[in-house]
Amino acid sequence: MPIYAYGDDQPLIDATAFIHPDAVIIGRVTIGPLSSVWPTAVLRGDRGFIEIGARTSVQDGTVVHTTPEIPTIVGDDCVVGHNVHIESARIGHRCLVGSMSTVLNGTVVGDRSLIAAGAVVAPRTVAPASSRLIGIPARVSPHPDPEAFHRYVGYAVDAYVRSSREYPGLLRRVD
Repeated sequence: MPIYAYGDDQPLIDATAFIHPDAVIIGRVTIGPLSSVWPTAVLRGDRGFIEIGARTSVQDGTVVHTTPEIPTIVGDDCVVGHNVHIESARIGHRCLVGSMSTVLNGTVVGDRSLIAAGAVVAPRTVAPASSRLIGIPARVSPHPDPEAFHRYVGYAVDAYVRSSREYPGLLRRVD
């Protein structure tokens, strides 16, 4: 797996995290316990700091970047869907970031929130806990059933932790 220092900045990856061999991690990136980074995801901390919390999955094709002024922080127990782009934003704990969504500079998303698939979250958007962000540009609204959503995210987090524990023993190249 390509893990690169950038100058003096070297990724800090918890020993229990799973990084797929085709993911790329560069520079000032911290990845917490039992988290997973899946194929073709790129976490590029060359201009600032990226932090991925515990038990968070960053799925296939996702790009996480940052700026020197605003770090990118994704909390604990999050699911970051396929082909997401997060740039200098803060995502709270137990959030779901839907596939193909874009979360731009200075955005702050509260705990237990949903960013819908395909949403584009404009720079400096602030969403309180238990929000839904839907559309282009994303509109912030209260989640209609936060308890059901909380259960769903828990199920998804557990499923990705299980997969990340199984993958090292089952994955093998055949070319």
